[in-house]
Amino acid sequence: MLFSKRLKPGSWRLISIGTTSCSVALFLIGFGCSSVGPAKIGAPPEEMPGGEPPEGLALFHVPFRIGKTSLPRISVAADGRSFETAGSKPFVPFGVTYFRAGTGWAPQVWKQFDAEATRRDFALMKELGVNCVRVFLSYGSFYRKPGELDNAGLAKFDQFLSIAEQAGIYVQPTGPDLWEGQPEWLAADRIADENSLNALEHFWRFFATRYRSRNVIFAYELLNEPEVGWDSETMRAKWRRWLERKYISIDALRSAWDQGGISFETAAIPAGTNAPGNLVLLDYQEFRESLADDWTARQAGAIRSVDRNALVTVGLIQWSVPALLASPKHYSAFRPARQASFLNFLEIHFYPFEHGPYEYRDDESETRNLSYLQSVVREASRPGKPVVLAEFGWYGGGKPRFDESRHPEATEEQQARWCRNVIFATRGLACGWLNWGLYDQPDATDVSEFTGLLTSEGRVKAWGKVFRELGAEMEHARFQDSRPGHEPALDWAACVTDTHAGTAFREKYLQTYLQPATPSGTKQP
Repeated sequence: MLFSKRLKPGSWRLISIGTTSCSVALFLIGFGCSSVGPAKIGAPPEEMPGGEPPEGLALFHVPFRIGKTSLPRISVAADGRSFETAGSKPFVPFGVTYFRAGTGWAPQVWKQFDAEATRRDFALMKELGVNCVRVFLSYGSFYRKPGELDNAGLAKFDQFLSIAEQAGIYVQPTGPDLWEGQPEWLAADRIADENSLNALEHFWRFFATRYRSRNVIFAYELLNEPEVGWDSETMRAKWRRWLERKYISIDALRSAWDQGGISFETAAIPAGTNAPGNLVLLDYQEFRESLADDWTARQAGAIRSVDRNALVTVGLIQWSVPALLASPKHYSAFRPARQASFLNFLEIHFYPFEHGPYEYRDDESETRNLSYLQSVVREASRPGKPVVLAEFGWYGGGKPRFDESRHPEATEEQQARWCRNVIFATRGLACGWLNWGLYDQPDATDVSEFTGLLTSEGRVKAWGKVFRELGAEMEHARFQDSRPGHEPALDWAACVTDTHAGTAFREKYLQTYLQPATPSGTKQP
């Protein structure tokens, strides 16, 4: 039986009408707001976003206009390690994470959306050589209630896509985050909580159905820098079930852990401090990786259930490669080698934190940070899928306020040199680069204050000029492959149980990095 509920204008609502052991019947009901007219019940497929609705979904559609795209669809190239257009031309994603200056911190991208200002920004980005922008979606504008997408936010995103398409720039929407507020229904543990994950699966089915005909979307990024927590009520319950699946019997668990009185119900969560090779800690890290796998697999599956051609990725924080951790707890548990099974390509983020935040003091500190960078990107590349360095950058053009203003002023030229060298150090390992921010952000409480290609007033910085030069080189470029060769591989088990193992790895990698480049290697800048 169909149960319906009257909703306020401007919303999508998921209603389940029946379940079996094999399937769930799902319906979307749309209620139009005055700006778009009444909902159109039973719209024919040609008037629906993306054509036919996904199997098992009936879509009662709030119509909106989509112009014909002038951009070809991007896919993973035949070599499996780069991207190409539908016409088999190489495509190198080269751009920025987009948010406007003067919209607060965190930026209120959608609550302060200004179509004309955005249009001007896209014109500037096109002049700078940008071909792809990453933009954060938010719960506050798109998903305030589970199972219900906000038409007002969707209308703004429609405009955003049209502006991008007119500029000839691809868009990578990043899954809903907290920049514009956290809804009450969202659990604190967004990775392990079942209700939160179910809601995200519904979000992506709705969103990817609506936009699956839009070639302007380069890829869907499930979330910016997800990290599995260390301890929560949900995790404790799942930890016990994970142990039961792995060890099956209490005797096997007691023998492996060398703990005679332990049981599945009393197995404690480890402290998360250094314990080299400790099996309890190693088991817990593997358990955390399994939570990350489930989180990614289910959302990627939701997208592909309605758009099998969509590219899907996750914006991995650099602690996803445990080469430098404050403690074993610091490991994100989104292990690239495991995540690659669910994703079309990998994204990794990087900022220079070797021996503390980089301060441009000398050549040695630059070299150490570039070596650390390359080791992280190389580990992300080991699964053999394309890698995009989807966040990078550093400050230049002033004295930053983060860390209580303890870091020295840096020039725009120093910023430009660092960012240029980031690209040179990773070419052949990465096949795309997205700078953190178009503008400097004077309201920022972190390095974003001075990471832009432009000042907050819109003047092109030294890094913006170098970026423009590099952008011209990137058009239709193919890079010589520099996948793992003679460089040392990171001992994962050692590094997720002991931070000193990461330090030893970075020192060993540095010695290799300082050697002359081989014909297939990445040349040191």
